[in-house]
Amino acid sequence: MTLLLARHGQTVWHAENRYAGGHSDIDLTPAGVLQAERLASWARKRGVDAVVASPLRRAVETARPSALACETELEIIDDLREVGFGVAEGHTLDELDPDVAARFRADPAAHPFPGAEHPAAAAQRAAETLRALAARRSTVLVVAHNTLLRLGLCTLIGLPVARYRHVFPRLENGAVTEVAVPADRAAPAALLSLNVPVP
Repeated sequence: MTLLLARHGQTVWHAENRYAGGHSDIDLTPAGVLQAERLASWARKRGVDAVVASPLRRAVETARPSALACETELEIIDDLREVGFGVAEGHTLDELDPDVAARFRADPAAHPFPGAEHPAAAAQRAAETLRALAARRSTVLVVAHNTLLRLGLCTLIGLPVARYRHVFPRLENGAVTEVAVPADRAAPAALLSLNVPVP
């Protein structure tokens, strides 16, 4: 059972690398709109059966063209919402208290941003949602977010959540990552591809 995971298209905060979490509903750039169009063309050729997305506008606007291209209804799943980043929401790491940023860089699971959703909880939320989608036994395109998907991948594969920023430094906007999720919940998932750009 495989899932196709895509990060939403580029947003207006990407140039400055601002944290856009579950409480920030920001727009795609023209480049992000183009990435959504390319993803839709790829999804149609791949034979995607279902398209699901986070409720945040940047994910919906990325996923909607794929749903139209694949002639399927876009499904919105709230548990695919990006992690809440607390005091970091809307800011860059350099704008935060240096001690807060340093602790986060050293171990984001032990030292999440003040007021943020705990990474372990977000990882469990993501992994459970992805397992449920994989159980449908169809080709599902999931359009969600950089941090949530990286956390979910760590949990599915069996990697420490604290290492997510090192193991998966970044999911690229509009690129596709494929993962095989076994029916046996005790068995780890397999990472089949990572950050594959769509033509």
